[in-house]
Amino acid sequence: MKINYRCKIEKQNDGRFFVFFPDFEEAFTEGKTFEEALFNAEEVLTLTLEGRMEEGMSIPLPSLNAQKDEKLVFPSPKIQAALLVKLTRGQHTLADLARTLETSWPSVARLEDPHHWSSLKQLSKTATALGQKLVLSFEK
Repeated sequence: MKINYRCKIEKQNDGRFFVFFPDFEEAFTEGKTFEEALFNAEEVLTLTLEGRMEEGMSIPLPSLNAQKDEKLVFPSPKIQAALLVKLTRGQHTLADLARTLETSWPSVARLEDPHHWSSLKQLSKTATALGQKLVLSFEK
């Protein structure tokens, strides 16, 4: 599963670019150039997801495709990792996952903490425990 969300970037009358996310009404930004607006979109998406995770708010599933007038935006890798674990865990409790991984509940809870940098080793073991595999890629 890729963690990316659709955004729309619209050129305004003053030449600036306004960005908003259809899945997150609170997530919007702008930029002087298209590239700056896209960069800012990644930051606002990261902050939006981080805030929702901290507050225990619902988070829609990532977008599969973008429409012709939309772009797909990825949040920071730290947020992607935490959200991947949270979404993939599904009905498994943190305690169940901790027993499977032979570790403590707090260690497993940190995997879903948007402020914690999980190691590749932790993420790979977690993916295996959840019947998945960890796949890395560089995206442009």
